[in-house]
Amino acid sequence: MNSLEWFARHAITVVVIILVPLALFLSAIRLVLNPLFLRIEYNAPNFPADTYGFTQQDRLKWAPFAVEYLKNDADISYLGNLKFEDGTPLYNERELSHMVDVKNLVQLMFKVWSAVVGLLIGLGLAAWGAKWSLEYRTGLAWGGWITVGIIVLLIVGIFLSFNSLFNNFHQLFFEGGTWLFFFSDTLIRLFPMRFWQDAFITVGALSLVGGLVLGVVFSRSIRAGAL
Repeated sequence: MNSLEWFARHAITVVVIILVPLALFLSAIRLVLNPLFLRIEYNAPNFPADTYGFTQQDRLKWAPFAVEYLKNDADISYLGNLKFEDGTPLYNERELSHMVDVKNLVQLMFKVWSAVVGLLIGLGLAAWGAKWSLEYRTGLAWGGWITVGIIVLLIVGIFLSFNSLFNNFHQLFFEGGTWLFFFSDTLIRLFPMRFWQDAFITVGALSLVGGLVLGVVFSRSIRAGAL
């Protein structure tokens, strides 16, 4: 084996290790951005009621619009045109501005997810063609186990101090206090802190399961010498 081939073999392993946690985490986010998660969450035991008057039916009516806006190609008028029965806008200007920022972030995540998954598939095909499946499977196994480690740390952080984790996340991706709202604002009434805590835990749990599956399956495959 020449030095170039040695480098290429090890590079595939390293790149796959890096890509796997991203692929699992972003895949979990895509799964959570689903009306089914809203229905499960709003029907969860002890989910906090809205003290300003939204019923469960109201939440199930309005929340899917917010989720759909993040995934579609519509501009902010998609949410800006929503109104209560008395003609009052559902969202104020501050909320709409934040939702534009959130959509930009989510759309970027979707692009990164597509690139990461496409690259993993491409590397898999290249490794299979070059007879380097062992290096590729090693990357999948280690990527899975590293994902497990990362998610365990994040879940511990959620249980120890979710508010700090939540605040740090927003400070990292959004400017100033643009993500802070009154309890009477629609975004807080639809998506209270309990919602976000459960969403973070669900994303973590899905990523954890994915990491465990990859780690266990491909570790066994490597030990068995399977092709």
